[in-house]
Amino acid sequence: MLLAIDCGNTNTLFAVHDGKTWVAQWRSGTDSTRTADEHAVWLSQLMSLQGFKLSDITGCVISTVVPQALFNLRNLSRRYCNAEPVIVGEPGVLMDIEVRLDRPQDAGADRLVNALGARSVYQGPLIIIDSGTATTFDVIGADGAFEGGIIAPGINLSMQALHAAAAKLPRVAIAKPQRVMGKDTVSAMQSGVFWGYIDLIDGLVNRLKTEWGAPMTVVATGGVVSLFEGASRTIDHYDGDLTIRGLMEVWKLNGGSLD
Repeated sequence: MLLAIDCGNTNTLFAVHDGKTWVAQWRSGTDSTRTADEHAVWLSQLMSLQGFKLSDITGCVISTVVPQALFNLRNLSRRYCNAEPVIVGEPGVLMDIEVRLDRPQDAGADRLVNALGARSVYQGPLIIIDSGTATTFDVIGADGAFEGGIIAPGINLSMQALHAAAAKLPRVAIAKPQRVMGKDTVSAMQSGVFWGYIDLIDGLVNRLKTEWGAPMTVVATGGVVSLFEGASRTIDHYDGDLTIRGLMEVWKLNGGSLD
């Protein structure tokens, strides 16, 4: 079985593949100080609920945008799964994607993994929207190359900034309001952030399409992307498995097998 780990700034996703399909997925809050032992206790308990054990894992692939977390995730794989992990972005790890940035090293591991996951299913050119701590809009050409993109604040970050910077504004949950015009402070904040964010997505997608000058398929992924379904006018596909599918592609490119 393969353990795929995607460590983001806010959440870390652990997913298990049995050689045929993804059989389980779990998320935890990202904490770079969490030790390999702590990861193992948490993960082994969740795996046991699904009828699996950590010893069932025979391979591991890791993508992280939090360098401080990598040491403990690597040790989790080595000590508890008895597997040397494939780590996206490390020297010698194949990605099979051309990066057409002025500084190719600026392309984050998570963005390249998403590109590989999208390419395996959707026909380019593509716009990939990943909504997390930041929201990224990445352009993948018809030939599969990573062309560039946009980085914007994530929707949770926007809501937190309102609460932190304005003394009288409360901390509220993100929700899709029934009306655009709020009738109280909470509904007004929810409307401003939610509908403002939808228009940010649709506006930036339309600008990218205009600049590209040809039809593009828009794929969205990320922890809060399900909130946008039915609200955005530009998103064609919502794909919650995009990142782990990309990690599987990295695993295969680097000789990984589930036999």
